[in-house]
Amino acid sequence: MAALSVMFVLPASADEGMWLLQLLKQQNSIDLMKKQGLKLEADALYNPNGVSLKDAVGIFGGGCTGEIVSSEGLILTNHHCGYASIQQHSSVEHDYLTDGFWAMNRAEELPTPGLKFRFVHRIVDVTDIVNAKVKAGEVSETDAMTNNFLKKLAADELEKSDLKGKPGIEARALPFYAGNKYYLIYYKVYSDVRMVAAPPSSIGKFGGETDNWMWPRHTGDFSMFRIYADKNGEPAEYSADNVPLKTPKYLPISIKGLNEGDYAMIMGFPGSTERYLTQSEVKQQMTAVNQAMIDMRTVYLDVLKSFMRSNDKIRIQYANKFAGSSNYWKNSIGMNKAIIDNDVLGTKAAQEKQFAVFAQGKPEYEGVVAKIDAVVEKMTPILRNYYYIAEGLNRTIEFGCPPAVMDMMKEAIETKNDSLLEVSKKRLEEVYESIFNKDYDFSVDRSIAQAMLPALAKALKPSELPTFYQTIEKEYKGNNDAFVSDLYEKSIFSSRENLDKFLKKPTVKAIDRDPATQYSRSKLEKLQALSDEMKQYTDQLALLHKAYIRGLGEMKLPVPSYPDANFTIRLTYGNVKSYEPKDGVYYNYYTTTDGILEKEDPKNPEFVVPAKLKELIQKKDFGRYAMADGTMPVCFLTTNDITGGNSGSPVIDGEGNLIGCAFDGNWESLSGDISFDNKLQRCIALDIRYMLFILDKLGGCKHLIDEMTIIE
Repeated sequence: MAALSVMFVLPASADEGMWLLQLLKQQNSIDLMKKQGLKLEADALYNPNGVSLKDAVGIFGGGCTGEIVSSEGLILTNHHCGYASIQQHSSVEHDYLTDGFWAMNRAEELPTPGLKFRFVHRIVDVTDIVNAKVKAGEVSETDAMTNNFLKKLAADELEKSDLKGKPGIEARALPFYAGNKYYLIYYKVYSDVRMVAAPPSSIGKFGGETDNWMWPRHTGDFSMFRIYADKNGEPAEYSADNVPLKTPKYLPISIKGLNEGDYAMIMGFPGSTERYLTQSEVKQQMTAVNQAMIDMRTVYLDVLKSFMRSNDKIRIQYANKFAGSSNYWKNSIGMNKAIIDNDVLGTKAAQEKQFAVFAQGKPEYEGVVAKIDAVVEKMTPILRNYYYIAEGLNRTIEFGCPPAVMDMMKEAIETKNDSLLEVSKKRLEEVYESIFNKDYDFSVDRSIAQAMLPALAKALKPSELPTFYQTIEKEYKGNNDAFVSDLYEKSIFSSRENLDKFLKKPTVKAIDRDPATQYSRSKLEKLQALSDEMKQYTDQLALLHKAYIRGLGEMKLPVPSYPDANFTIRLTYGNVKSYEPKDGVYYNYYTTTDGILEKEDPKNPEFVVPAKLKELIQKKDFGRYAMADGTMPVCFLTTNDITGGNSGSPVIDGEGNLIGCAFDGNWESLSGDISFDNKLQRCIALDIRYMLFILDKLGGCKHLIDEMTIIE
């Protein structure tokens, strides 16, 4: 514990930190990075007035990072980031999830409706603008951090800027350092993104849930897409006339090889961290949030597994839903375990003790932690209630009838407003189609409801449940299955036939009696009531955290601080490095294809090795991608600080070359979003040489290899 007493007065390890590009010079990060092995100057990483590495990295889809690896808009990201798109194009007849996909020319690259790629175009400090509005009374200090205010601010600033009316420009304003700083980020958004290459899931997801968050890893977690633009290089919706984007910056690829201690940096979009939580808030995260996710998703995933194992159509339909849900289900399990194993609560307690000493005689900081703790104590049972219902109903059961639309329809009927009635009918049709899409199975969803309703009732007190549970008790004598049967068989939404019958002659009586509308209303009203109840506490916490984080930053000076991740572009730097998770256990910093054959299990779908890959490995047909001793690397470890959202991020060497693609963290440090552990924290990355080997030797995509700049 003695080491903890100096943790804020000595420079933090260079490996910790999700640093803002726009502050690299101001915070003297470049000097520290050069000591680690960086060969580039600051402007090569981020140059607001010119081209830099920043321009080769962007947001892939809605929650990942991708990098540009050729002058013609070729994107590299993770297989699990491209998974929804791969699934979108898959069917029983064309099962790209199982078989993989390789476009052999530009004509075969598949348009992917809904997929976007966002480049950071400009970053502007708007702190003074926000503070001036607060001072003038235009907005409260708390409301200045809300989405509504920030959306309006972004829209107003875009309207006044030279970017107004430019194709594909979006603006987003966000608080940093808990509202002590604000930045406006302009993005250039491309919406014609086409699928180019994806290995079979037996490579891209090798190891499945068993290996997820674990090391050693042997997963070929990559997929490739391409950005298309109009003839002027501007963003445009899909058109056969669009052409590959001529990108001003792309990443050369180095296959020189890696050694322990080599410099490595990652640029990407980490989604969310909470490094500045107090001890009481960490306990709240464990019991109110993580445990709800663990309990409810266990039930959900068990139902999906049973269907997906026995039906290929359902397996494809629910592949992306299962992957997304199970990823953070296991993360929550690992995080709760790591918080205990790594004594995160003890670390937080030591931090708070030192802060109390620092805060003495400083009214704005004195007693802040105690005030946070008092709010957390009141808020925790409400938050727990909210998360169990959100996880148990909102994020698992898809069926339901929107009460807002039905209320609109009731109003139209009662007021004899034909135009409003037609709008309501159209909206109801849209909602029905959004539920009953190609990735939905009625019987699966019904089985989820049958399993979830009793599980939620077991987790919460009767008084904490939505009111439809009272209906189950009174009208169905406590029989959940009978309630679910009526819900899925007698509702307006139960079938196309039922919906058409209702739309032909809608009545207020039918709406009032509709079980799906009653269920949805009850669920949403409960969640809204809990949200309203929590707002007073979240507002208080927002101001307390603003003061606490400002104080922590002052306490650390002259050592710089970084803000929590919020899905904005960041840079983290460190080194290639092995680790020792516990006594007597040593993990090397890289894995090879030998491990793929060691893990092979034809009876386990998570560890099936494609015949062609097995043959290539056995023959050692690795071409120029092998290491000096002839073995083929697969994955490697670095000390980089990453989290969700960094998936797909480029791992870059000291000269600015691509050496890997980040895709995971390690099990022992899953508490890292709350407390970074210099000893245990590792980033798991795909070695770029394995990606090229799969693309070339297994996919036969030499044309893509030739398109990239490869440094040997």
